[in-house]
Amino acid sequence: MAHQRPRCPSLLRQRARCLLVPACLAFVFAQSGCTSLLVQSAVAPAMDHLQYQTDLDLVCDGAPAYLLLLDSLLIKEPDNRALLMAATQGYSAYAAVMEECRRPERAATLADKAKAYGNALLTGLDPDLAVTAPADSFARALAGVDRDSAAQLFWGGYGLAIWVKYQAGSPAALALLPRLEQLMQRVVVLEPSLFYGAAHTFLGTYYGARPLLVGGDPVKSRDHFEQSLALGGRDFLLTQVAYAETYARQTFDRELYEKLLREVIDYPLTKRPELTLSNTLAKRRAQRLLAEIERIF
Repeated sequence: MAHQRPRCPSLLRQRARCLLVPACLAFVFAQSGCTSLLVQSAVAPAMDHLQYQTDLDLVCDGAPAYLLLLDSLLIKEPDNRALLMAATQGYSAYAAVMEECRRPERAATLADKAKAYGNALLTGLDPDLAVTAPADSFARALAGVDRDSAAQLFWGGYGLAIWVKYQAGSPAALALLPRLEQLMQRVVVLEPSLFYGAAHTFLGTYYGARPLLVGGDPVKSRDHFEQSLALGGRDFLLTQVAYAETYARQTFDRELYEKLLREVIDYPLTKRPELTLSNTLAKRRAQRLLAEIERIF
């Protein structure tokens, strides 16, 4: 028998009545038994397609509808791995661009959602990967994660990292840092090239931004950044920005700082159109950092 695509009864009629309301649209798909079809055809590709955007204002205004859609779908299927991945990515990314969207006060609230979904991703792999699990149980569970789950491990950790970023050094956030270090070290072992070497970028930032007395390590930082750049082909420009902001700044290497930021500014966006949004944000950040170079050095 030939394979047939799942049918969604009355979907077109219902969808026509609520095209502009994400929660309603999600309800229609879910009630029709077509959540998996929606995830495959719309939700999963959405983050990739967003990267082609050049209009940041459109992203700032339009992303909430996408996030509401994900929230609505997850109410019905809270353990859906693809939805949790998309929600963690979406809330993490949106929190990170709040400054560019001129709403920095929203970042912490959005980061709370990124943390919640990121933790759900991790505990979906093993309950002992919860942020509250005992250290020895956490370590054993982490060692049991295999390569097939590297992406889930990375994005779960990234959701937690975004939350830490907006906690202003709270004790709870500081206590979570060693867990994040372990998570990203495991990702580096399992799949170092994942998302343009992003786990290496995290570790480069982690070791480069911290003073020596509290775990900073300039040598480790430089090595991780260089590995990330090699794996990503120097095309994911937020890596260079993080390298300049952390390692170059902490080591007072003005020459490297300026070289990295000028590389970002001179990079042609058309070279990797699938990274347009991230690279546009990196260019804006690089311009601001270069404008402050005399004050920094």
